[in-house]
Amino acid sequence: QVQLTESGGGLVQAGDSLRLSCAASGRTFNPYGMGWFRQGSGQERMFVARILWKDDTTSYGDSAKGRFAVSKDRANNIIYLQMNNLKPDDTDVYYCASASRPGWRTSPSWYEDWGQGTQVTVSS
Repeated sequence: QVQLTESGGGLVQAGDSLRLSCAASGRTFNPYGMGWFRQGSGQERMFVARILWKDDTTSYGDSAKGRFAVSKDRANNIIYLQMNNLKPDDTDVYYCASASRPGWRTSPSWYEDWGQGTQVTVSS
């Protein structure tokens, strides 16, 4: 069983930056890829960014392109989401997730393990 723990969320003003972290623990951690998702109350979970574990291949959802950057620290089993120029529309709970099966998917159903989420609130 893999445990994922997010941190770094908070209340910021529009234009500010935040860096979210996701630390993995548990059994030997060697996923195919990791992803960041966001979810608002009563809404579906939406893809934000993903990164392959074997190299630095990344991709982003439309809302994240040009403003967010996903990265990882393989030695410590941590992934990050650097969020710049935040907007009120970025307000949501952000989740990290890991996928063990090969494939480059953005659907939340592809990911087996999830963190508890961290709240990001951006005021105008």
